[in-house]
Amino acid sequence: MKFFDIRDRMLLAALLPVTLVAVLLSSVFLAGRYADLDEAHQQRARSLARQLASASEYGLFSANASSLQAIAAGALREPDVRSVMILNAQGQALARAGSSGLTTLPALGPQEQRWVDATTGLELLLQPVNASQLRLDDLFEGGTLANQMDAAPLGHVVMEISRAAMVSRSHDMLAIGLAVTLGGVLFGVVLAVRIGRGVIRPILRVSDMIHRIGRGELSVRGQVQPDDPLRDLQLGLNQMAEHLQQGRDELEQRVALATSELRAKKEEAETATRAKSRFLAAASHDLRQPIHALGMFVARLAQLPHDRETRHLIGNLEASVRAMQDLLDALLDISRLDADAVRVQLQPVPLAPLFDQLRGALQPVASDKGLRLRLRSSETWVQSDPTLLHRILLNLISNALRYTGNGGVLVGCRRSRGGSHLWIEVWDTGVGIAPEYQQDIFREFYQIGNPERDRSKGLGLGLNIVDRTARLLGHPLQLCSVPGHGTRFRIELPLAQPGDLQSLLAAADPLPVDDVRGLRILVIEDDRQSAQALRGLLDSWGCVVAVVEGLQGALTVVDGGFVPDLVLSDFRLRAGESGMQTLEHLRTTLVRSLPACLMSGDTDPELIQSCRDAGLPLLHKPVRPAKLRTLIRRLARPQPV
Repeated sequence: MKFFDIRDRMLLAALLPVTLVAVLLSSVFLAGRYADLDEAHQQRARSLARQLASASEYGLFSANASSLQAIAAGALREPDVRSVMILNAQGQALARAGSSGLTTLPALGPQEQRWVDATTGLELLLQPVNASQLRLDDLFEGGTLANQMDAAPLGHVVMEISRAAMVSRSHDMLAIGLAVTLGGVLFGVVLAVRIGRGVIRPILRVSDMIHRIGRGELSVRGQVQPDDPLRDLQLGLNQMAEHLQQGRDELEQRVALATSELRAKKEEAETATRAKSRFLAAASHDLRQPIHALGMFVARLAQLPHDRETRHLIGNLEASVRAMQDLLDALLDISRLDADAVRVQLQPVPLAPLFDQLRGALQPVASDKGLRLRLRSSETWVQSDPTLLHRILLNLISNALRYTGNGGVLVGCRRSRGGSHLWIEVWDTGVGIAPEYQQDIFREFYQIGNPERDRSKGLGLGLNIVDRTARLLGHPLQLCSVPGHGTRFRIELPLAQPGDLQSLLAAADPLPVDDVRGLRILVIEDDRQSAQALRGLLDSWGCVVAVVEGLQGALTVVDGGFVPDLVLSDFRLRAGESGMQTLEHLRTTLVRSLPACLMSGDTDPELIQSCRDAGLPLLHKPVRPAKLRTLIRRLARPQPV
């Protein structure tokens, strides 16, 4: 025996959506009303607490306990208010009213707080009483109120309020909602029974057609009968299926054509990119080699005695070489950022030594321009990468000094986010930046007011490197500027626990100047000019130098009795030799860990990673003589056993 025939099943299928819709609508309505009641209750509670806090400000300020008691007692006249306490800044109760169920006070803070006890149905509100603030006039922020977070509250208002009335209204609304839902379901049953019998089969046909269209069978068409009550719907479905089929066919043709065109464009772009990369790599390497040799020759030339006019000429030559080196170094930083080759090493960083380094490096620049450079040091430690953070601040301060004609530059620190983070701010009294340029200045090679590309005004890469490095570190960077008055850059960093500053400073102590004198250095360089320039520079420092072009020459020199203290090798040598493999062979031959350094004009990120994995320092050409001398000192320092 069948419990349901097809007609009863279709009737049930018609009733279930009606029931579901009625239940869902009632649920949504009731949920919305519950939320409205709860929101209204919370707003009323917060409003009462804030009114009490506002009314208690003078009483707390003047310590007028009688006035505070009157305010607390008056609050009990409000419905559902169970108790009120008014506390001073030390957490002592100056006024009480009502019966409180509190045994211990919650933690007091500068923010308003709220708790709900599910067992008792009571709601507890903690509202700080803040002193009225005066309006301040800030040059860059505009007229704002002083930050109330900076001032301690005068006290707190603790209020208990009952949720019983709200719960009672919720129960009443639930009963009404259930009654309405039941009535809607009953009405749907009656209506479905009356009209469902004549449309069951047409609905089934339409439902089956919709289901097949949903599966992608767009060629399906339904039979239209003259007495079909859903005749118009069936005709509309047939037309819709026909339009969908035509649209799908046309779309497939367009997608196929667009895919073919995109594939061709992609292959063309990849080919152009590979060709550009090969050209830039070759051009960069070939350009860096002569500039590297030129820098060495100029450094050696500057050490010789000259007359005044020649020294002036050599100074101009050094400035030109430094400008080319700065450009290549900036391009190297950009390429590293583009290739995601910059590795972030987050660690606690003390700001005091960092500010001392910046002051020592940039104070002469400020003095030459007649500017005042002030760095307000701090004993705070932050979580960052020390090298990248130094580069960010160096670029920001250098940029501020470059575009400041009168006045000075100020670098300071300020807490943010309630004390968990720190702003490092760089202020200047320069020309300022107009609002329409404040986004463009972070683009590569973009400069305001320098169409002639004057090198003294920078290269237009510093702020781009700052912005990308800050985003890499996760340190938000902000800019605020008023044309004609100055600019403020600030970067936000998380605070860190202080470490052992003395050990850190001891590890960074500089070596004596004469530490390189007498060192035996083996130079492996296949470029004749670079080798000659490097030999002359090392000879002037008092080093004993042997220069070879590859592995065979190095082995010959070692077999001849020359035992190097360290090796300086180019990465790309003749006959396909690699400087890294040459160093490994030499270390194997000498049976000891020979200090060594690689130099290269290649800027390939894979080379950087390979040197890092091998533990070899890598200097990119052109190498600055001061940087080379510092590295030689560090490599020559006896390592602890």
